[in-house]
Amino acid sequence: MELAYIPSPSRGVLYLGPIPLRGYAFCIIIGVFVAVWLGNKRWIARGGRPGTVADIAVWAVPFGLVGGRLYHVITDYELYFSPGRDWVDAFKVWEGGLGIWGAIALGALGAWIGARRRGVAMPAYADAVAPGIAFAQAIGRWGNWFNQELYGHETHLPWALHITSSEGGRVPGYYHPTFLYESLWCVGVGFLVIWADRRFKLGHGRAFALYVAAYCTGRAWIEYMRVDDAHHILGVRLNVWTAVVVFLLAVTYLVLSARRRPGREAVVEQGVSDDPDAGGAEADAGDGETETEAKDAKADGTEAEKTEKAGDAEKAEPESESGPDAEAGIKDTADSGKKG
Repeated sequence: MELAYIPSPSRGVLYLGPIPLRGYAFCIIIGVFVAVWLGNKRWIARGGRPGTVADIAVWAVPFGLVGGRLYHVITDYELYFSPGRDWVDAFKVWEGGLGIWGAIALGALGAWIGARRRGVAMPAYADAVAPGIAFAQAIGRWGNWFNQELYGHETHLPWALHITSSEGGRVPGYYHPTFLYESLWCVGVGFLVIWADRRFKLGHGRAFALYVAAYCTGRAWIEYMRVDDAHHILGVRLNVWTAVVVFLLAVTYLVLSARRRPGREAVVEQGVSDDPDAGGAEADAGDGETETEAKDAKADGTEAEKTEKAGDAEKAEPESESGPDAEAGIKDTADSGKKG
């Protein structure tokens, strides 16, 4: 008898009249809002305009959803196109099945289109939204809990996931909650990127590369625990190979980018301010300061300049006054000489 376990929801969908409210969809939507909210805060801190992240997300999110679904359907095509299967199910995104690899790849394409339209530096935008994407993944993974999918081997640990559904070949029992492991890992990745970005002033896409490398590290070992059907190459699951390859690419980019383009972008969005002195404040904000701190620093500099000029004026005033007095003294001496 199990004393403790994680229960599965009795259903993954509720109906508001004829309208279905699906837990999987809600998790994705909440994750998107969190990613945009946090990305917007980080973008403003880097010197960008409010609302730019949301405007680009209008391009990135639909592209990402399509890419994630395409990756899943292509890598698990037998679920939709093998004998006895209905190919129409490939369009039923609400039933689960979004590959993060395809979502990031095609989502990046959509973000690139949106960034070009806004005159935004794409690497800087990627750095701003990187931790938000990690948190969005953490939230989105709970959609798998609603669908009772993506679990690991059987276990009797206190945090075992209790699977009750027998649909799709499931066997009711207690399993490793790999969806929970990945969710917690993504939370850790998000905080890691935030810390590293503040500590090392990551720029030119390096914060995003760190997010990718860190996520792949966790995904590789979590993928080993899963028991759902997957294609294998040399006895290893396809997603493990994908994680390894993408990890190597991300680390390579981190190293080469740090050597070729150290530091951060001074300007992340064109035409943010017409003030020629704004660049310094934006650069300070990009180094981790807030806009308020940058303005205070600028104000302190102005006060210092005023004080310095006032001091120079005070020094110059006695000199200017001594000039006429000296001339008067010379004239008096000359007059005295004439009288004598």
